[in-house]
Amino acid sequence: MKRAPFVTWGLFAAALAIFFCSLLTVLSAPTAALWIAAIVITEWGYYAAFFCLVLALVSWRRGRPGLIGGVLSIVAALLCLSPAFRAAMMSDSLVARCDAVFGRALSFDADRAPFQLLDLFRGAPASGVHVTEHTYATDGAKQFKLDLYQSGNRSEPQPIIVMIHGGSWNGGDKEQLPALNRSLARERYSVVAINYRHAPKFKSPSAVEDTFRAIKFLKANAAQLGLDVSRIVLIGRSAGGQIALSAAYASRETAIKGVVGFYAPADLVLGYREPSRRWVLDSKEVLEDYVGGSPEANPEGYQMASATNFVGADTPPTLLIHGLLDPIVWPKQSLALASRLAQFDRLHLLLELPWATHGCDANMSGPSGQLSLYAIERFLAAVFAAPAAR
Repeated sequence: MKRAPFVTWGLFAAALAIFFCSLLTVLSAPTAALWIAAIVITEWGYYAAFFCLVLALVSWRRGRPGLIGGVLSIVAALLCLSPAFRAAMMSDSLVARCDAVFGRALSFDADRAPFQLLDLFRGAPASGVHVTEHTYATDGAKQFKLDLYQSGNRSEPQPIIVMIHGGSWNGGDKEQLPALNRSLARERYSVVAINYRHAPKFKSPSAVEDTFRAIKFLKANAAQLGLDVSRIVLIGRSAGGQIALSAAYASRETAIKGVVGFYAPADLVLGYREPSRRWVLDSKEVLEDYVGGSPEANPEGYQMASATNFVGADTPPTLLIHGLLDPIVWPKQSLALASRLAQFDRLHLLLELPWATHGCDANMSGPSGQLSLYAIERFLAAVFAAPAAR
């Protein structure tokens, strides 16, 4: 048998690699590196699909390795495109679910579709939003900063969205994933992205207290900054979702009209007993640094940091967004919280994204980003328009 040239085997290796990466649209990532790859392949996969088709085209006539590589490339292209097609299939059902839960607010464009294929390539506009930095609190020489995103066209005080970043409670900052902040600021909300104290030096509930300190600053400077401090929604990602849920469910601030949790750990005991996939994140160590020991060593700390324990008759409306392939915060976390909210008949919606992993909103133009943004805007229109939570 004649040996295939080096280039043929190179193309075959590339096809095999992209095929294995494309499997991350249907399988949960087993390692940290593949988790990052999963974000790219599921939320920007439509670009990878083009590469796959080109690879198939140039491989096709290069003997048996080329034929096999071409088939693998075509299968990979279909898998890379599958999140976009599945998002399109979810579009109508998401409209119906939002209608059923939130109703139709006059401030929302009723004709807007949750997902549009062309928007995958358009990207989010970057103009028309001003960002200013403010110090919301000080501890000695330490200053705590926030970024305020506002539209240039403001004629009246705006409702506030407090954005709380993720980062395993020990990292990250207010500049994380700013595209959502800009998108919401263009919708005439004032978006406040905050820094907060990190573990292990500062343990729970330090970050929650920082959230309330930021709100106190916003109230004290509302007139100067053009803020409607009677209407506040908290949004948090991952660890920030836990902080947002804990602050919202604490019933300490009546101005908090709702809370949005992206892939948020709501039950930290459950998170400790069913930890993240070890090769992706050592979540037991992360939790011990944040709470202070294990659940056995500090049961009260875990109870106080778990939002599921504080669902009750006064719990504000809640939107939960979770990828079903998340290897860091298992989807069971959001499912359990949604079940708890249903027991108390609290207004809530759980948006499950079958193809998505942790950090699925990294691309706001991607399949998860578009659906998430639609659900968030429907949620905000409803809770800011409502006189009180149901």
